Amino acid sequence: MSAFIIETLIKILVVVAVFSFLGGFTTYLERKILAFFQRRLGPVYVGPWGLFQVVADGIKLFSKEDIVPQNANKLIFTIAPIIAMMSAFISMAPIPFFGDFTLFGYRIKPVISDINVGLLFFLAIGSVGIYAPLLAGLASRSKYSLIGAARAAIQLLSFEVVSTLTILAPLMIVGSLSLIEINNYQSGGISNWLVFKQPLAFVLFLVASYAELNRTPFDLLEHEAEIVAGYATEYSGLKWGMFFLAEYAHLFAFCFVISLIFFGGYNPLWFIPGGIAIILKVCFFVFLAMWARATFAHVRPDQLMHMCWKIMMPLALINILITGIAILL
Repeated sequence: MSAFIIETLIKILVVVAVFSFLGGFTTYLERKILAFFQRRLGPVYVGPWGLFQVVADGIKLFSKEDIVPQNANKLIFTIAPIIAMMSAFISMAPIPFFGDFTLFGYRIKPVISDINVGLLFFLAIGSVGIYAPLLAGLASRSKYSLIGAARAAIQLLSFEVVSTLTILAPLMIVGSLSLIEINNYQSGGISNWLVFKQPLAFVLFLVASYAELNRTPFDLLEHEAEIVAGYATEYSGLKWGMFFLAEYAHLFAFCFVISLIFFGGYNPLWFIPGGIAIILKVCFFVFLAMWARATFAHVRPDQLMHMCWKIMMPLALINILITGIAILL
């Protein structure tokens, strides 16, 4: 087996292990942050500061009975959470998490696959995740799950269009779909960050990413006050956990991509090394997603569609037009 294949397999194992752990730990972190915003304590009983709550939750999740509804399509019901996990982790393949570094004399590129259409690959594979809630809702034979699946179809498809259009303007400036090239374009310092050239594109992409990630206030797919848990109503145990692990893994992937496209990626920030700088940026965007969840109320489906097609879509098109004119001039 060649060194390249071994290196790639090790990178895949590291990415899956690290982001699975981070996905579990983020559930604890989110509960603590939400408790802070709501003047509660959050998890405190299991271990110091409730840190071992993640372990307790994991044991409970793995030991729970895996229930499949009597009239459900068992094959599709089982495949749906696997699709969610696969789309979340495969979409990470072209993301350069750090700059190149040397370990024991061996030069390592911390990206699984450095392809020249990395951003397109990320968006395309991420959009495959729509099949997970769609199939889960259709296979469950539950009216709540079916409504969640219908909402998944309209919400994820609508915002996929907006996020793709939004990202065109910064791509027109850089002239490449490679996330490494986009990072290198901003290597001159903070003044070269694309967020200053494309602030509207950044805001639109951030909002669209929250909608695609099913984050509050756009969590219509599993709105507990209306449809119990939406597409995940009939799921339990490990299958239920896979859906939410995929959601948090995808959250980290989007935070890395936003940092790479708009905020200088892994380029050094003043005296801060590039590797630490991108971790700080990702932590900020993860915190921002939790802050938004604690701050904003749920929106109705009609409000979400109005915002998508009548506000965000025209703004994205105008931004592309203005960027094109500016490049030509």
